[in-house]
Amino acid sequence: MTTGIFIRIAAEAAEEDLIEGRKEPTPYWRVIKADGSLNEKFPGGTDCQAVRLMEEGHTIEPGKGRKPPKVKEFEISLQEV
Repeated sequence: MTTGIFIRIAAEAAEEDLIEGRKEPTPYWRVIKADGSLNEKFPGGTDCQAVRLMEEGHTIEPGKGRKPPKVKEFEISLQEV
């Protein structure tokens, strides 16, 4: 839960950076859930996150029912931290 709160704070700060014209904001939109689904609580919701990910070449699968959309074959792009 704490991680979710801090990632949302980072996302909101990155959006403020974009509004102020900074060129390289923190790419929070790259953070997805363990199953590849998008985060509804990011600024702009899953729609904005999907747009940014598609701009980077990812394919987004629509959500089923109430489930959020997912990044298709996200495992290929996973990074170790």
